[in-house]
Amino acid sequence: MTISSSLNAGVAGLAANASRLATIADNIANSATYGYKRAEADFSSLVIESGSGTYSAGGVRVTTQRLIDQAGALATTNNPTDLAVRGRGFLPVTTEGALDGRTSDFPFFLATTGSFRTDAEGYLKTSSGVVLMGWPADPDGTIPTFPRDTSAGLEPIRVNVNQFAGEPTTRISLGVNLPATETTPGSAGDDLPLSVEYFDNLGTSQAIGITFEPTVPAGPGASNTWTMSLTDSAQGGAVVGEYTIVFDDTRASGGTIASVSTVSGGAYDPASGAFTVNVAGGPIEINIGAVGTGSGLTQLSDSFAPTSISKDGSPVGNLVSVEVDTNGFVRANFDIGITRVVYQIPLIDLPNPNGLIAEDNQIYRTSNESGTFFLWDAADGPTGDIVGFALEESATDVAGELTQLIQTQRAYSSNAKVIQTVDEMLQETTNIKR
Repeated sequence: MTISSSLNAGVAGLAANASRLATIADNIANSATYGYKRAEADFSSLVIESGSGTYSAGGVRVTTQRLIDQAGALATTNNPTDLAVRGRGFLPVTTEGALDGRTSDFPFFLATTGSFRTDAEGYLKTSSGVVLMGWPADPDGTIPTFPRDTSAGLEPIRVNVNQFAGEPTTRISLGVNLPATETTPGSAGDDLPLSVEYFDNLGTSQAIGITFEPTVPAGPGASNTWTMSLTDSAQGGAVVGEYTIVFDDTRASGGTIASVSTVSGGAYDPASGAFTVNVAGGPIEINIGAVGTGSGLTQLSDSFAPTSISKDGSPVGNLVSVEVDTNGFVRANFDIGITRVVYQIPLIDLPNPNGLIAEDNQIYRTSNESGTFFLWDAADGPTGDIVGFALEESATDVAGELTQLIQTQRAYSSNAKVIQTVDEMLQETTNIKR
């Protein structure tokens, strides 16, 4: 009966607008929730085939979805591990409850932002218990090859706040001027000593002792020749290298290295100006300058003076901070000035983000509707990058939600009026017979 269909249509309208009101209430309630994605209710008509000369109201159906692909604005913060995805992609996360007694196969969820801080055990997690995940780096800071179509290689990021680190010295560059007057007839021929600090594999300070011995000629003319001996303090002063260096005295290249002869130690490369000596902890490359360049050792009529000495390596230092760069590398900063990569955070991309299943605390899990996922390096492929010191604000537009709230209220009242009108008409029908 058409009157009954009108009643059903009114009831369907009340239910549909009640669902729409629920999404509006959720959106407004989470207007200040970082990473919140607004929900939306869509209406579609339901048509019932009518007979000739009559019409039956079908009513309305409602479907709701969360618009996960709509990003909110980024807000800056003062915490380096406040992270937000700028562009396409999701951060891999898991839950705090999954950490208890588990060493692998952590539940896999996705998030677009989070205020992560270290807890008592060093895990980076939010106050609501969302734990950040990433690929662990090798001790040298390189990231091994992990499968990109599974979360099997991901693990909760754990930072040891009491961590110590040191870097052994592997390279030393020497810039020293040797006095040309010491290789002339009648000079004293005294050895010229120099000590250069280096750090061994345990961060202990050691020293390479370098002695420059001039060759004093018996006859007229300068020899321009020096013998350089290198000793290692970690080996009780044992000689680790000895080289005979001849300097040029021509007008074009006076004072630069003309040739280097290896007596012991690694062979000298005239193109790079380097040779290698083996100290107690391993090899160290020492650069004294290429032939004819004057960039390392020189022999000029001036005093004996180290002009520049540079080296890598560092003593033992304490972890002071952790930061995440735009490519997702988690870097540990130490008070001795060194930085080490400890994790890499990939970004997850999938065909249909709106097909993800929403969970508490602004995290999502995959479904058949979302499609298969792939783990990309941040800022690579279709994904965006990761921004530190930032959080993604709620995607709710409060002004728009309030406007929809007014519309929903009017629509609900109108459907209620339809039900009231049908009730009055049915009452008139029952009053026909008295």
